[in-house]
Amino acid sequence: MKRLGASIIFVNNKQQVLLFLRDNKPDLPYRNMWDVPGGHVEENETPEECIVREMKEEMNIDLKDFQLFCEKEFDDRIEYTYWKKANLNITEINLMEGQCLKWFTRKEARNTELAYGFNEIVEEFYKFWENN
Repeated sequence: MKRLGASIIFVNNKQQVLLFLRDNKPDLPYRNMWDVPGGHVEENETPEECIVREMKEEMNIDLKDFQLFCEKEFDDRIEYTYWKKANLNITEINLMEGQCLKWFTRKEARNTELAYGFNEIVEEFYKFWENN
């Protein structure tokens, strides 16, 4: 059985998505790459519980009122990606994992190789966002 992942796309009023730069630790996969916030679903945890826990651990955010965007199967996992409209002030977020946060435009995200194959999901999200 494939492992489960949970991630969240925060989108602001400028139609930018929030990404974080992964740490540069030698044992870390996709080190120094931009990524969508999230993590691995633990045993006896739902993807929803996972993303709430991860946002508390990684950014000290009490995540509420988010929606499922997609469930996508990759070679290594099944990813549950949520989304939430949020104008987060990234200078006020005390990031516990990763090097920094940055708001990306659609073009910037498209022109940046994201960790774990997230380019596809981010592009699908922008298509969804345009149509809603």
